[in-house]
Amino acid sequence: MTNPSVPNPARVARPAQATFGQDGAAAASDNLVQFISFAIGDDQYGVDIMAVREIKEWTEITHLPKQPEYVRGVLNLRGVIVPIIDLRCRFGQGLTAATPLHVIIIVQIEHQLVGLLADRVSDIISIDTAKIKAVPKVAQSARLDFLSGIVTVENSMIALIELSNLISQPVATEAKPATH
Repeated sequence: MTNPSVPNPARVARPAQATFGQDGAAAASDNLVQFISFAIGDDQYGVDIMAVREIKEWTEITHLPKQPEYVRGVLNLRGVIVPIIDLRCRFGQGLTAATPLHVIIIVQIEHQLVGLLADRVSDIISIDTAKIKAVPKVAQSARLDFLSGIVTVENSMIALIELSNLISQPVATEAKPATH
């Protein structure tokens, strides 16, 4: 027999943030993922916070010859050479005119650190995975492969980036037609 004045620990509501990632966490928190949201122009994007290693202000980088246009160059991050990807260019929107107001989001893609050039970081968001929608494929575009999903947060849409495809997918203009 249970005492009605003592709450049953299994029925006590807990804030999702307090129990996120812990054993015995509330069921609702098991489906939460966190993203760093950032802007490129008026568009909002997000990357999994677990891949983000640090966020730096824009700094001059060393340009390398014979690289794709979206690879702006490299920077030395405490002895590690990190390639910098201009996301605006990678998404086919032209080169970013980088200023001290821009940021570099250092992420780990597989076993490599990569810097993502963005206009500004917006927020850290927690999303229930059930709210992530598939990217509509209305046209054949290599750019869609860069996205893993879309989520709506406070009346704005955030496109979630599939980091592994940023460095593995060819640029659309470099793709050669198939010959049979």
